[in-house]
Amino acid sequence: MNENEIRALINGVIKAWNGRDLDRFMSLLDETVSWSDPAMLYGPAVGKAAVRDFAESVMKAFPDFTMAIREPICVSSSGERCAIPWVITATHTGRFDPVGFSPTNQVIRMQGVDLIDVVNSKISKIETLFNVIPAAEQALRLKPFPKEGAKRGVIVTIQRVRAWWLRCKTKSVK
Repeated sequence: MNENEIRALINGVIKAWNGRDLDRFMSLLDETVSWSDPAMLYGPAVGKAAVRDFAESVMKAFPDFTMAIREPICVSSSGERCAIPWVITATHTGRFDPVGFSPTNQVIRMQGVDLIDVVNSKISKIETLFNVIPAAEQALRLKPFPKEGAKRGVIVTIQRVRAWWLRCKTKSVK
């Protein structure tokens, strides 16, 4: 595919997502599509059914989800791969499954990039990349890591408890 065709494909994806048109989104994907995303705690979605399940869970948890492209879109010379920088704004008003995160009613705004592989004019692979820490901080209104100079944060406390438990477990095995 040439750059104009790639841009048309990506614009179709954005329009489908923003329009909540999963049938249109799915029509742009190859049958063997795989999608990896930091929000997928149980590994990548492989195949159209798994991708649709994940997309439905995102739209259920974030019904006002909007995605916009941040230029530039970078297309490989072969037309088989591209990088799409984006910004997403969404309010967490529904349960996010399969993990089961409860809604927080918090607005999340994050930036990231999707690396897209294209085969026969269809998307065959999506690799979504973004920093999960700011997204989690926005969703939870909680700073998991301590501020500079502070002794504790949520993650540090959890890690210290877990480390203590592992040390105790190791001592009892001996």
